[in-house]
Amino acid sequence: MEVLTLPAVAKLNLFLHIVGQRENGYHNLQTLFQFVDFGDSLTFTSKQTADITLSCTEPALESADNLVLKAAQLLRHDAKQLGLLHLAHGVHIHIDKRLPFGGGLGGGSSDAATTLLALRHLWQLPINDDQLAELGLQLGADIPVFVRGHAAFAEGVGEHLQLAEPPCLWYLVVHPGVEISTPSIFKNPELKRDHSPLKWPHWSWETTTNDCEPLVRRLYPEVANALDWLVEYAPSRLTGTGACIFGRFDSETLARAALQRMPAHWTGFVARGLNENPVCQQLRQASTVNLTNQD
Repeated sequence: MEVLTLPAVAKLNLFLHIVGQRENGYHNLQTLFQFVDFGDSLTFTSKQTADITLSCTEPALESADNLVLKAAQLLRHDAKQLGLLHLAHGVHIHIDKRLPFGGGLGGGSSDAATTLLALRHLWQLPINDDQLAELGLQLGADIPVFVRGHAAFAEGVGEHLQLAEPPCLWYLVVHPGVEISTPSIFKNPELKRDHSPLKWPHWSWETTTNDCEPLVRRLYPEVANALDWLVEYAPSRLTGTGACIFGRFDSETLARAALQRMPAHWTGFVARGLNENPVCQQLRQASTVNLTNQD
């Protein structure tokens, strides 16, 4: 019985521009994704039976709607259709949840991506990253960037990715204690949808923004309060559709000093920016060890 424990880190949208809306209601975006060294942890335990089961430190997330379950079932179904799985492959997945739900940090997408990458490894599936990212896109627009594993400038609904190397700064991420539904923000008629397209790679913090932030400020006063507080310490911005915000710092010391002054009714953490998803690094190392052992 093989057991594998892997990280599922958060992402930040360093900026988020909405450059148009499609006839089907989806939005055309431009955004810059970067990972941070903080997130959930997932443990995969192979089973002799064919069932896929889930447990979580947050029992409310132990449902059929969890993206982790959907990702595992989708990968197994697709592998069977392609004739890549000939035996009963089951797995128990446990999620140690640290990222807030509805926080704009991509926690569910990261969990799902880690699941796809982990099960490809455990089941020894000859499926490349492009194919895995296409599967993930069926479940969520943010999943491909986690699967491909590198910071990226994204366009379309977030699926067209170009590798990026933003500075790996220190961030204070603050959750002001509210939950925001992404669909509710994108459906709101007051959302700005006509940002002039940016010509990548010409960007800077000063010339970019998060187009969801003005609307979220109006609808969620606690997010506005948190932004107004954090900007006193560092340049600050909403990530995704929120509710989390982040400030960018030149050092861990400065970020932790601000965290110490954070109002007690909010939660937060300090993390370093990463341009590679650590789950991809760990699985490469695990594959190398397996090959060495086979030799």
